[in-house]
Amino acid sequence: MADTTPDQPAGATTLPLVFDEPRGRKKPPRHLADLDAAGRKALLEEHGLPGFRAKQLSTHYFSRLVDDPAEMTDLPATQRAELVEALLPTLMTPLRTLEADKGTTRKTLWKLFDGALVESVLMRYPDRATVCVSSQAGCGMACPFCATGQGGLQRNMSTAEIVEQVVAAHRTMARGEVPGGPGRVSNVVFMGMGEPLANYKAVIGAVRRMTDSSPDGLGMSARGITVSTVGLVPRIRQLTEEGIPVTLALSLHAPDDELRNELVPINTRFSVAETVEAAWDYARFTKRRVSIEYAMMRGINDQAWRADLLGDVLQSYGDWGWVHVNLIPLNPTPGSKWTASDPADEREFVRRLEAKGIPTTVRDTRGSEIDGACGQLAATE
Repeated sequence: MADTTPDQPAGATTLPLVFDEPRGRKKPPRHLADLDAAGRKALLEEHGLPGFRAKQLSTHYFSRLVDDPAEMTDLPATQRAELVEALLPTLMTPLRTLEADKGTTRKTLWKLFDGALVESVLMRYPDRATVCVSSQAGCGMACPFCATGQGGLQRNMSTAEIVEQVVAAHRTMARGEVPGGPGRVSNVVFMGMGEPLANYKAVIGAVRRMTDSSPDGLGMSARGITVSTVGLVPRIRQLTEEGIPVTLALSLHAPDDELRNELVPINTRFSVAETVEAAWDYARFTKRRVSIEYAMMRGINDQAWRADLLGDVLQSYGDWGWVHVNLIPLNPTPGSKWTASDPADEREFVRRLEAKGIPTTVRDTRGSEIDGACGQLAATE
């Protein structure tokens, strides 16, 4: 039923929460990024190929960032095509790349093997390069202000499909295709299409491939990886026990259950109190500061009293540096009733949180003119 209280635009529709991908979808081909070193060796041997070639293929993919088999000259020419087909099948094809911020922000629209569309965004800053990746085609969390959420869930992405977005960004940086000269991706944020913790196994597999030492993986630091969630509490607790020190980002968007039930429907399953407690436990156990994501929406969740309430909710767990609030100027989709907050209201929100001792920043709005802001990715094809 649509909510018509003053805090909610009239006519907002409620979609069902979807946790499982539709049945009957074909699976992407197996790729070396889906497997650990032993699995890659075993897969080659299943194909009647020498298992030791798996390490060479991994070196080409993760270390040398090669995407042209002709460059893999250490593989025998007679077996090269077979080896590449077995462990390096094509997973996704770039359809379009849009640029903003003088070329330092690049959004790529990818077509997956089954025609599903996903997007990733590469953002280069003076001190780092970050790629925002998708973990699902579509999303089943039904948040009404997010175009992806309103489109529903098509399917989960495989571990390798997630990793390929990061490897493609590494290639782009290594080849000097972004202004500033050749470089490397230093950070990965799971804030593109999908709810990462609803595709838990593949996302954790991707994180492990990113952090595995070369040539088994990309050799990235787990501390440079941020996994976002709208608040799947059992999965947050599972991530807490995983032993990988990634940063957890909780998309809270409201400090009270009444409003959050409307903005983030998963809140009808797990309350603000339960969700924040799970995030606090993550910080307590991992010693990693949690980021609270809060999309600022005019007249909806940006009132000064809600800033005070958010500060009180977070401060109730103590001020030992466990949390940081990241305010996100909403990147509205065309025709949307959800609009960005007035800058004066945004500043007051920051002031109120800081007055309660909560470190607060406002996220950079890079790529907004190409609909590239993280959390608002949606293919319009």
